Amino acid sequence: MNRLIAPLVIALSLVLPAHAWGKTGHRVTAEIAQHYLSGSADQAIHGILGPEGIAEAADWADFMRSSPDPFWRSEANPWHYVTIPQGMTYDEITAPTEGNAITALEKFRAIAIDPAAPLEDRQLALRFIVHLVGDLHQPLHAGNGTDRGGNQFICTFFEEMSNLHEVWDEKLIQYEELSYTEWTAWLVQKITSDQLAEWAKARPAEWADESAAIRDTIYPDTQILSWDYVYQARPILKQRLSQGGVRLAAYLNAMFEPEIPVVE
Repeated sequence: MNRLIAPLVIALSLVLPAHAWGKTGHRVTAEIAQHYLSGSADQAIHGILGPEGIAEAADWADFMRSSPDPFWRSEANPWHYVTIPQGMTYDEITAPTEGNAITALEKFRAIAIDPAAPLEDRQLALRFIVHLVGDLHQPLHAGNGTDRGGNQFICTFFEEMSNLHEVWDEKLIQYEELSYTEWTAWLVQKITSDQLAEWAKARPAEWADESAAIRDTIYPDTQILSWDYVYQARPILKQRLSQGGVRLAAYLNAMFEPEIPVVE
């Protein structure tokens, strides 16, 4: 197997994209958030997105990366992740000049809540916010700066050629053979009131630090992944999807209800 994997490392690392969670995971995070939105936030979101809703909007920022527009091909690309070297926290680094997921979140928050901004700009901003909160909860979107967030860790997943980033984006979620609504129903019923209160207090930098800490534990000792890896990863996967949903709701509630402290 190693003879097969080794020649493909460079080639696959150049062509495989770095998305987060994939379509299903992003929709799960948004649909969980929908359960915890305040009335004011839900109304404000509907005023911006109309019937689209946040679950439908969740994957839009990844879909648009295939657009030939330079904005999507270059300018917006670094906004999907953060880089936190091993042993450091987000507060100890300096954000790159091109920005990252956290600086983009701050930028788009200001646009989304500005009633004077054009509706099209507010829609773009809100779709990005929904997406970026999900991104920050995928452990490999807090990259260590050495392997493009696991994209260069080539592996097989149940005998299918992949890389560690793709395994976490999509394959672990697809393995369960659940729709995003089934995922949401199963996860929401297990979120406790204590977890709601604890998770909602965290700020984006802490979400990124959590992902970086998890990231350092999920690199396997083998390039051949199957049952054992799924067994180890499933509890982490479920928690990060659940936390992402709860925190997205908290972030949106704070945006659209002035009396709620802003999560920064």
